[in-house]
Amino acid sequence: MIKNNVRAKLQRGETSVGTWVTIPDPMVAGMLSRTPFDWLTIELEHSPTTMETAALSFALIAARGKVPLARIPINSVENIKRVLDTGAFGVVVPMVNTRSDAEAVVMAARYAPEGARSIGGLFHAHNFATDPATYYATANDQILVVVMIETAQAVTNVDDILSVPGIDACFIGPNDLHKSLGLTPVFESDHPAFLRSVDLVLAAAKRHKVAAGIHVGDPEAAGRRSAQGFQLIAVASDAGFLMGAANAATQIDL
Repeated sequence: MIKNNVRAKLQRGETSVGTWVTIPDPMVAGMLSRTPFDWLTIELEHSPTTMETAALSFALIAARGKVPLARIPINSVENIKRVLDTGAFGVVVPMVNTRSDAEAVVMAARYAPEGARSIGGLFHAHNFATDPATYYATANDQILVVVMIETAQAVTNVDDILSVPGIDACFIGPNDLHKSLGLTPVFESDHPAFLRSVDLVLAAAKRHKVAAGIHVGDPEAAGRRSAQGFQLIAVASDAGFLMGAANAATQIDL
């Protein structure tokens, strides 16, 4: 059986770096899985990607030895169940603002007795290179459960959220967090309210032995965040890489 090496790295206190896949084509996910990124998150919240495209992407990523994750559109049993049952190794859940939100995530993502995830399917086991019975017996030890802390309310409730058993990591969405604080959405800023919020989340993650994650715009920022103590770091996105390289290529002195 394939193991979720990203979850294992986080549990060892190591840093794991990945990126977001927003372009709705499995070929993009397949190509990025040939890079040194540990994991790729298929974006279902802010992209036109369908479940069929996501499932094909999960299979390609897993087959190439990387960890497929999925950010779902909204915290619901249906969304969490579908991405896990079609082969994601973990789920990233947006807008988790309260303890009850976090408890709902765990109930949907973990099999009993830790949760109430329903039994069924074959694609999940296939991506882990095992049979369904083995998957059902071991999935709670392999599935990565990530809750997003991206509002002022979530920061206020961060200890209540991260104390819920079954959560592996929290992940700061900096654009939404800035907006929630009444600031311009950006990856990074020096505004005291944003810096204070980041520090509060990082400290709470350490208290509750949950890996802290954050989205950054470039490798330099990833290095700074790693040094700060963040373990689950997303660098930009496929579309960001495409546009950045395209814009750089047009800087021609004719």
